[in-house]
Amino acid sequence: MYNLEDKKKILLVSSAFYPELSPRSFRATELAKEFFRQGHDVTVITKYRDNDYSDFLNEFPVTFKMWNKPAYPKIPDFKQKPFSSISRVFSRVLSVLFEYPAIEEMFKVKEILRHENGYDLLVSFAVPYPVHWGVALSRNKNHIIAKKWVADCGDPYMGDVLDSFRKPFYFGYLEKKFCKKADFISIPVESATSGYYPQFHHKIRIIPQGFAFDFTRETQQLQSKIIPEFAYAGTFLEGIRDPEILIKCLTKIDTPFKFYVYTNQYHQLINYQKVLGNKLIVSEYIPREKLMSKLAEMSFLINFDNNTTRNIPSKLIDYAITRRPVLNIDKNFTCGTLFEFLNGNYSRRMILPDPSQYHIKNVSQLFLDLI
Repeated sequence: MYNLEDKKKILLVSSAFYPELSPRSFRATELAKEFFRQGHDVTVITKYRDNDYSDFLNEFPVTFKMWNKPAYPKIPDFKQKPFSSISRVFSRVLSVLFEYPAIEEMFKVKEILRHENGYDLLVSFAVPYPVHWGVALSRNKNHIIAKKWVADCGDPYMGDVLDSFRKPFYFGYLEKKFCKKADFISIPVESATSGYYPQFHHKIRIIPQGFAFDFTRETQQLQSKIIPEFAYAGTFLEGIRDPEILIKCLTKIDTPFKFYVYTNQYHQLINYQKVLGNKLIVSEYIPREKLMSKLAEMSFLINFDNNTTRNIPSKLIDYAITRRPVLNIDKNFTCGTLFEFLNGNYSRRMILPDPSQYHIKNVSQLFLDLI
């Protein structure tokens, strides 16, 4: 039975939240649900969305607030060349040099937090990092907002090694400012510590991504299929998480198979689909509950390795929960490993950690322990 003396007042500030389908949205949403289930007083602050939250709030009646609609203009998304190329380049330049348009959220967060105070715990979520920057601008000795502030980071910012462009030096000032003001910096894996300034390493706490799941429901007995079926869910990064090396191997296979891809980057697979035909089935992102059911039916799953310890794909948690064999596509990958998997030989499967550490009850407690 819940002890009222343990009840805490918790504030979650996140640009990403339900119903958005992203790792950061899952992070904030699952924590909000679990803290409410535990009887805590939960307030969620997120960006404006034209979404009906009545069903969510009926089930999880947290205090829910949104900052105002974005005022900065969007970069036009032209479909025809050369305007489409110019638009992408212009958008990329603004993003790299000015963190545009996400930089607006720094000011939105600062403004909305002016009226918030008296919390036991404040957790802010990045990406985007302007959320942390906004908290840092709002929090001072006369307005601490909460007894403890945890800046939760999915991936490093200044220490990011996946982006083809390094962050401009002047953003280092904003990173150091929020790191200095935060009581703790939570990151999902210890190996990512090197992506943060050394003077703040003492503030870092390892808190993995968390989900509510039931092994008896999420997993099924692995059965051999007449036609191998495998899947990948997530994004692609040129030169890092690149499907080309796998597709080239698949074109050499004459026997039937089904490769399911769940991504928002369909355009990157159009040419591959022309080659593989109905062997490659591409779908937009689907709700996580449905995705988990689909993944649990596969013969095995695909992971495109980041080839760095600083950025670990959160999808590996879902993969671990399904307990399906995982074929890891890293810099040492060869077609021979793929052929083994297609023949039911998973001896070179990727070793994943015990998924119980990712249960939301365990993860939420790690945050509460910081109060």
